[in-house]
Amino acid sequence: MSLSKKLAAEFIGTFWLVLGGCGSAVLAAAFPDVGIGLLGVSVAFGLTVLTMAFAIGHISGCHLNPAVSIGLWSGGRFSTSEVGPYIIAQVAGGIAGAAILYVIATGQAGFDVTAGFASNGYGEHSPGGYSLTAALVTEIVMTFMFLIIILGATDKRAPKGFAPIAIGLSLTLIHLISIPITNTSVNPARSTGVALFQGDWAISQLWLFWLAPIVGAILAGIVYKWFESEE
Repeated sequence: MSLSKKLAAEFIGTFWLVLGGCGSAVLAAAFPDVGIGLLGVSVAFGLTVLTMAFAIGHISGCHLNPAVSIGLWSGGRFSTSEVGPYIIAQVAGGIAGAAILYVIATGQAGFDVTAGFASNGYGEHSPGGYSLTAALVTEIVMTFMFLIIILGATDKRAPKGFAPIAIGLSLTLIHLISIPITNTSVNPARSTGVALFQGDWAISQLWLFWLAPIVGAILAGIVYKWFESEE
């Protein structure tokens, strides 16, 4: 598969993740009487990855996330030369998804993008008021576990054909745990897309949602490479 096709698939997949996941939070989470709430948003994020894994997994591997690409690289599963282009395509897809969501959301009178726009935050911008330290630990650990599940489910020794289900469900579980803490990132592209449109505190806190997922992903790659060793 050519690199251009892989990058196009990553762009489309990350676009869908942000539009579907963040869109559920912005448009449907608190909709009068029939709002889907935290559970619905968690499921929505899981479904974006599940559906895209089946749709483009055979094209690009369906990373949809700079932390996933870096974690797979750390685990010896991904080419160094493709990490940079993948991250660029993912961030571009995340921004495009956030742009479409912005166009839709602002079609409602009185919509205020600065109120949050599904952005990730800590301290006073954490949904539950959690500290920077709590947010940092949460994002590192959740991304670590996400990558352990991805590396394990896609291991050549694992049962074939079930990886998308395990990965999609794991992202759902991660959101169920951590939405109250950081609004759940574990994905720098997802965080960047909406932060650019929120345009205020989300940008100033964006560093954490790059640093923590990347640290967690690299650690998971190292640990899983040890699992795969014959020693």
